[in-house]
Amino acid sequence: MARRSSRSAAQPKSTTVETQVDVTVSKTKKQVNGTETTAVTKSTTTEVKTGISKRKSAHAEPTTKREPEEPAEAAASDDEDQDDSQRSAKKRKITKTTKNRPAEDDAAMTLAPRTAISSLKHAMYIGAHVSAAGGVHNAVTNALKIGGNAFALFLKSQRKWASPPLADDARTQFHALSKQHNYDAGRHVLPHGSYLVNLAQADREKADQAYNSFLDDLQRCAALGIKLYNFHPGSTGAGGDMAGACSRIAANLNRAHRATAGSNVVTLLENMCGSGNVVGGRFEDLRDIIAQVEDKSRVGVCLDTCHAFAAGYDLRSPEAWAATMKEFDSVIGLGYLRALHINDSKAPFASHRDLHANIGTGFLGLRAFHNLVNDPRLAGLPMVLETPIEEKGPDGKTVNNPQIWADEIKLLESLIEMDPESDEFREKEKELQARGAAERKRVQEQVDRKAAKDAKKAAKGKTKRRKKGDEDSCDSCNESE
Repeated sequence: MARRSSRSAAQPKSTTVETQVDVTVSKTKKQVNGTETTAVTKSTTTEVKTGISKRKSAHAEPTTKREPEEPAEAAASDDEDQDDSQRSAKKRKITKTTKNRPAEDDAAMTLAPRTAISSLKHAMYIGAHVSAAGGVHNAVTNALKIGGNAFALFLKSQRKWASPPLADDARTQFHALSKQHNYDAGRHVLPHGSYLVNLAQADREKADQAYNSFLDDLQRCAALGIKLYNFHPGSTGAGGDMAGACSRIAANLNRAHRATAGSNVVTLLENMCGSGNVVGGRFEDLRDIIAQVEDKSRVGVCLDTCHAFAAGYDLRSPEAWAATMKEFDSVIGLGYLRALHINDSKAPFASHRDLHANIGTGFLGLRAFHNLVNDPRLAGLPMVLETPIEEKGPDGKTVNNPQIWADEIKLLESLIEMDPESDEFREKEKELQARGAAERKRVQEQVDRKAAKDAKKAAKGKTKRRKKGDEDSCDSCNESE
């Protein structure tokens, strides 16, 4: 998820509530999702807007630097611009959050209040993949900060094979904070697996290393009371044997399920963008893995909107959304859909490029997400943003601005039951598309150049084959040339 922000998120209209606080230190009480917390603050005026929040300066948020994501094992591309899955983690600096931060500071740091699920027509639990730097318990406060009703996190470093064990103090605080702030860890917390892990690995030594790391994550989930665990299926490696890769993934899942019998952690296969030898670009890949898993109650799917769109599954119109969901149900079964990653796409349809964009600014557009949040079949599932939040501060340095997520959560919630033909929707749709126009144009030009380059290579290859003396048939008349 190491991403460059193409722009800030939208800020839908709503009611303003103002709270005056003396400049001197004072105590205030706030209600956060039904839980009263006491915060010691030193401030002037704090203005909270449901739906519209004043964007905090990115320069003021250096301690929420988010860990880089996306798979290290993705096949190299000859595109001019690297996909998110290919960017080097070494180029990113991770700033740790303060360890053991007092829980009473949570309310004072809130960028947006959490929306009461009971106030929504459809129970959409929307959040983001937040930082767990300094301990997994910090993910809870970081989710609270952006007004998320769900969240994702890494349970350990996603870029290292060796990690220290889960700290007892972090585990205790995670349980306490989840309970205090009414987060159901079993239903709405969605850890993401390490991108080093490839359960399709054929090499025995590397396969064991991947399995052991995977198993360790499932054990951490059990210790934290988490019931859903999302991971990328893996890669076929040289040769591209998709059937063999699916069988190896299923075998490793069966092995891990047996080793964690009683924990009931559900392992969620994520659909992919269909690049190179990566498993999961087609729904059939996930179907074939699930078919070979012995305990069907412990396997499911996390649907990533950007990946699906890049792989050739359209979501943009109500008709396209309905057709894709019908295909998912026919091939896999909607009963296996347990979570979603909500991302727009900087890359065009069926481009097989994994480039996440902010909601409404990419090729998917705002209507795709209106389709999503108004589908009652998705109610109750965790929905996690993995959109870009990087911005440049006044000093020119790139930092993460979580206010973008806070605004996108409110935007998505505002789309529930909104009339897509209304002036409000059309104005917001137009505004967001304008913000992302330059980035879409840049990526489209790259995709077009690569297509032309590939076509040229294919033509050269065809000429070489003909020079070997083989006769080809003319498609139009079936006669030998």
